[in-house]
Amino acid sequence: MSLKVYNTLSRQKEEFIPLNAPEVGMYVCGITPYDETHLGHARAYVSFDIIRRYLEYSGFKVVHIQNITDIDDKIIKKGNEEKKTIGEISDRYNASFFEAMDRLKVKRAAKYPKATEYVQEMMDLISRLLQKGVAYESGGDVYFDITKVKDYGALSGRDIEGMQAGARVEINEKKKGPLDFVLWKAAKEGEPSWDSPFGKGRPGWHTECVAMSQQLLGRPFDIHGGGADLIFPHHENELAQASYLSDKPFVKYWLHNGFITINKEKMSKSLGNYFTIAEVLKQYDPMTVRYFLLRTHYRGPINFSCADLDEAKAALEGIKNAYQDTLFMLKNTKNDKSEVKFDAKYFKEKFIQAMDDDFNTSAALAAVFELVRFFNEHKFKLSGEDITNIKHLMEEFNSVLQLGLKESRIEVKEDINALADQRIKARNDKDFALADKLRVEIESKGYIIEDTPFGSFVKKKEAALRQAQGKAEEKTEEKKGKTVSDPFHFNKKSK
Repeated sequence: MSLKVYNTLSRQKEEFIPLNAPEVGMYVCGITPYDETHLGHARAYVSFDIIRRYLEYSGFKVVHIQNITDIDDKIIKKGNEEKKTIGEISDRYNASFFEAMDRLKVKRAAKYPKATEYVQEMMDLISRLLQKGVAYESGGDVYFDITKVKDYGALSGRDIEGMQAGARVEINEKKKGPLDFVLWKAAKEGEPSWDSPFGKGRPGWHTECVAMSQQLLGRPFDIHGGGADLIFPHHENELAQASYLSDKPFVKYWLHNGFITINKEKMSKSLGNYFTIAEVLKQYDPMTVRYFLLRTHYRGPINFSCADLDEAKAALEGIKNAYQDTLFMLKNTKNDKSEVKFDAKYFKEKFIQAMDDDFNTSAALAAVFELVRFFNEHKFKLSGEDITNIKHLMEEFNSVLQLGLKESRIEVKEDINALADQRIKARNDKDFALADKLRVEIESKGYIIEDTPFGSFVKKKEAALRQAQGKAEEKTEEKKGKTVSDPFHFNKKSK
């Protein structure tokens, strides 16, 4: 099976054939740095990190570009309120964005072009659109006339009449039509501006990505990505402009990640359920958050709740426990031959088949758990060679999914290890009453101790139980009226 990706423009899965293999040009719409990085950002950039990592795993060389919109109404407003420049505002929130993405193991793009660095390219683009008669000047502004585009709405699947009702259209007497969008904004007092052939002002949002992507990746390029909220109007307006700048196609594949909700309600500040990554990472390990995001296919909607995060935490610990067990077994096993058959090819093909199906991380994780269950059930019957192969498979899958197997071992507190050592001594001395007492004490502290033919070792209790049961991905249903763990104070009683 070859890699297939869902193209938003064609509304179907297509075989992925890069324009200039093995190189893949991927442009992902970046942040507008006027506030702290939030869960929606995490969803988007973890999604495209997985896409990039799997493409690289598959042998492609990805040139990843992600813009930074560092000139925008919201940045200007924030700067005026704090009496700071737009550069100071954007630098502050860019720094917190990169810190959050680094903690979530999102690989850095090859380049992060800023809008303020490409103003000349945007002015040149606007001039060309004016010359072609698809843009017009009005009161110092420049607008794109969407009626000139024959298939406007092709990306979002909307018609012009329907879009007028659904689009966020500002009342503006300067525009010929309510859906026309601004390419250049006339200068206002107290705002940054540049000299241009159309007068002093600044570029509109929808122009920057067209200018940057063509400048840095050429035309056409392979993948244009972003959140589903960008399909209209942002990406639709990009496509409209690009269609008049060249006879060549603009983008081969349009990829969009799904929305995120909070307890099945839309995430928004007005509802009081809006959370920054920094807030979430105070309560949960970054790899737990990443794993939680990967449980759902990148195009599907994802619901954020404490119950879901707690599930993700336990499931991830189950994987880490299994990986830790491979390390223990390799040091202690005396088996030269396996008593059961292990087929590494089967597990690898299952993982690849899942990821080849439009980067289906949910199915890929199912393959990981099938491997974990096999190992848990047969680890004492496996040869050192088979255990080594299982360990290498887990590391290989981890190179794509980034679950923290190498970066973050499951830590056991020193006092727990001390109790475990005392228990081993008691067993060796045949003082089984003391050994049992120490086991109970270890379990009361959230750990269990597993005795094997090759020695004893300690695991976190919750993950170990899930691991033994082989149910790390099983959904936990809440009893009616029960309130779950809620460090964010937004959960309601389940109905």
